[in-house]
Amino acid sequence: MSRDKGITSRSENYAEWYNDLVKAADLADNSVVRGCMVIKPNGYAVWERLRDALDNMFKDSGHKNAYFPLLIPKSFLSKEAEHVDGFAKECAVVTHHRLMNDPNGTGVVVDPEARLEEELIIRPTSETIIWHSYKNWIQSYRDLPLLINQWANVMRWELRPRLFLRTAEFLWQEGHTAHATYEEAEEETLTILEIYRRAAEEWMCVPVVCGIKSDGEKFAGADHTYTIEAMTQDLRAIQAGTSHHLGQNFAKAFDVTFQTKEGKLEHVYATSWGVSTRLIGTLLMVHSDDNGFVCPPKLAPTQLVIIPIGRGEDREKVIAKANEIADQVSSTKWAGSKIRVEIDDREKESPGFKFNYWEMRGACLRMEIGPRDLEAGNCVIARRDTGDKETITLSDVVSAVTQGLDGMQKNLFERAVAMRTENTIRVDTWDEFQKVFEGEGGAGFVVAHWDGTQETEDAISAATKATIRCIPLTPLEPSDAEPGVCVYSGKPSKQRVVFARAY
Repeated sequence: MSRDKGITSRSENYAEWYNDLVKAADLADNSVVRGCMVIKPNGYAVWERLRDALDNMFKDSGHKNAYFPLLIPKSFLSKEAEHVDGFAKECAVVTHHRLMNDPNGTGVVVDPEARLEEELIIRPTSETIIWHSYKNWIQSYRDLPLLINQWANVMRWELRPRLFLRTAEFLWQEGHTAHATYEEAEEETLTILEIYRRAAEEWMCVPVVCGIKSDGEKFAGADHTYTIEAMTQDLRAIQAGTSHHLGQNFAKAFDVTFQTKEGKLEHVYATSWGVSTRLIGTLLMVHSDDNGFVCPPKLAPTQLVIIPIGRGEDREKVIAKANEIADQVSSTKWAGSKIRVEIDDREKESPGFKFNYWEMRGACLRMEIGPRDLEAGNCVIARRDTGDKETITLSDVVSAVTQGLDGMQKNLFERAVAMRTENTIRVDTWDEFQKVFEGEGGAGFVVAHWDGTQETEDAISAATKATIRCIPLTPLEPSDAEPGVCVYSGKPSKQRVVFARAY
């Protein structure tokens, strides 16, 4: 365990460290419903800020929010065969609409007379029910493009749940758009991919590789799928967001047509895209440490915690000054929002306990102030990411806090970039490839040539448990775009792709 904090160290057991961290940082808890989670206020505050940042970017690019039903008629999922095949084993089904008192005892049972004529599916994703509405909304080219986003919950019956990473119910956004041409839909998917990159890198401090999925990894029913892929500290990949070009598949399945300027009737082109509360799990696994949650300042629930130190009359003076400082700092804006400040003036807890408490919960900066500091006109500020402490004058508190937040946001991103760079390797032979993926753990990003066939992709995955995470849109190094020879088959390859073991 780490410093009596109740969490397993990363080096001892990374999976247990993650599970312990989520609980100890007060981010989430398991629900009585298997596979579901309770997101606690400290965790939900992170999601709210990330959600708001994304929502602003969606709206700035012309999208509007709407809401569609939770329940989807089973017949709708039958209209797009490839799509439903991708989700069929994860669907939760509603079969009855009423309960009744148990005639054989206490409690309630399902009323056998209340069976639905058609079963309803709790949405695993909303393409089918949304396209049913779009059929009524779209008649002419004047109705296009239709740019709709939905913030919602979905249900996918997860057999091996992990808080934030894989849960049966999770929160997400799902965008669904309709366009007059293939090219307009393609531009939309890339616009969203860039928004996701910005959210990951500018808000989460998580560097990502932007690329296109192989056919074996793309979204069921899509023409092609774009992705952002991140690297976690245990050297696995995690898919952080996807943007799908659906072609005309869903428009044809639901007969969504529009009249062109020339008076012809054509099917629209579609996209769908989404990120979820899985991003919080990504954030945790990229930045946090054995002492608890490390959160980028832009998303942190608490950016500055002030811990008054002292007893008796001295304590009252220190607390009064702490409140004065809190008012001053919290009225200051950083990164577009007022700085979020807490004062921990609990009497029964020691300063050391409070230091550990806020370190675990992800407070970015900690200010310590006691009677001697008050007399000297100073205080001490400690940074969560580096542990560095600095004595500053009370007159410089606001500038010290803003500079500390700037420094931490920048450092977390640079540190994550360095980790990814150090653990990205290029291999050219199958022996090298297999050696990298010996054992069961993560091996970082392996950049290697692939012949483009599903057969080779399946064979590599079966032998090493590594999958193609993406075909990078921008090569990680210029030489990666040059043609070569497939690492497995020896056949010609257009460019290198990114392999990794993934969550």
